[in-house]
Amino acid sequence: MRIFSIHSSLTFCSLSIIVISTLFVSSVDVFADVFIPSNEYISYFDDNGVYTVGGNVKNQNYFALIPTISVSVIDGENTVTKTISHVPIPSMTDIPFKMKFPEVKSSNPILLEADLKYVMIEKNSTSIEIMYDKTLITHNDGHVTGRIKNSGSQTIFYPKILAIVHGHDRVLDIVQNIEFIEKIEPGEIVKFSMYPDPSITEDISYYSCFAPVDTTVIPVTVKKNDGDFDFRYDSGAWYSSAKFIDYGTTLTMRGYNSYPLETYANFEFPSISGKEKFIVTLDDEPIKFIQSVDETGNWHVAFNVGPISQGVLKITGFEKGLPPETSKIPTWVKSAAGWWATDQVSDDDFLTGIDFLFKKAIISVVGKQLTVKSQWETPSWFKTTAGWWSEDKISDDDFLNAIKNLVKRKIIII
Repeated sequence: MRIFSIHSSLTFCSLSIIVISTLFVSSVDVFADVFIPSNEYISYFDDNGVYTVGGNVKNQNYFALIPTISVSVIDGENTVTKTISHVPIPSMTDIPFKMKFPEVKSSNPILLEADLKYVMIEKNSTSIEIMYDKTLITHNDGHVTGRIKNSGSQTIFYPKILAIVHGHDRVLDIVQNIEFIEKIEPGEIVKFSMYPDPSITEDISYYSCFAPVDTTVIPVTVKKNDGDFDFRYDSGAWYSSAKFIDYGTTLTMRGYNSYPLETYANFEFPSISGKEKFIVTLDDEPIKFIQSVDETGNWHVAFNVGPISQGVLKITGFEKGLPPETSKIPTWVKSAAGWWATDQVSDDDFLTGIDFLFKKAIISVVGKQLTVKSQWETPSWFKTTAGWWSEDKISDDDFLNAIKNLVKRKIIII
């Protein structure tokens, strides 16, 4: 029976470089040591037969950043590319990532080098700490149990823990905790567990690069009634191939949970009429779920996900058409502005929303793109402006003009 304290098996993450990005920022040269070590960039077919890519992004700069990772796979005569905007990475920190490619069908796909770009931000390390003591244990079936502590002075919502799984001579998988952790109060200690994909459990030697993160939701855009429908989800499981059927009233997607324990899923949908009544099925069998509405008017559909399961998830009850265009700015960005104005979330959490506005071209600067440093030494009036906007005291255009003002003053540097 192989049970041992995990901290006895930790190693430093390798520095072998697969990608290095060099950017020119304003009038200052920045040589960006942002890369994925070649021996920490892996691919395999998971226990469900889905081609999976994982890696570890290292930030060896003096500044924090949000990386955008593009991964391409040659699948026979086709090349499949996927891009994710990762969570903020503080200076001198590593954070793993994982991507699924159900489109890949050949038995011998070729994984190409990842392409990295980034937005530079000011971010302090999260106040969540892994407790490296005798409670951090790797068990004989390859899973890990441990504890995290909030050593800061603010409540952290929806924290996640990521880690790298090693075999004797190579990286095997990227894992995360499977429990839903709604929040962790200052000084509070919470237990967590992490499971690797069942296909590699017999080869596990140790875990490394534990990375607590406080951004967990995954944004998805799907076509609905000749337009784009944006929604988000947070889950210990993974969902792909989302599409609307039945004239835009039913959302389908394929879900996978490779873990031997029950996990969760929480979907957030914008309201169309405010009268939607959802029905949720898995492989056409009804499942229990909770439907609720948050303070911004978004619907939430939450349910448990069974262990070692997969199937077609259907959520029925959407109104035809698209959500009313009451604002060109998503409600979650506006909510984040209000929370930021009252110090409920950090600068980098708010910056995630601002970065989204640039990526969607809701804010634009002619001939330029937001891909460099945001210093976030923001003037006091801007937090007040964000609060006014969240309370509808100023218009969307007033808020966007305030952002542009920060760009012109090089508080956000383009």
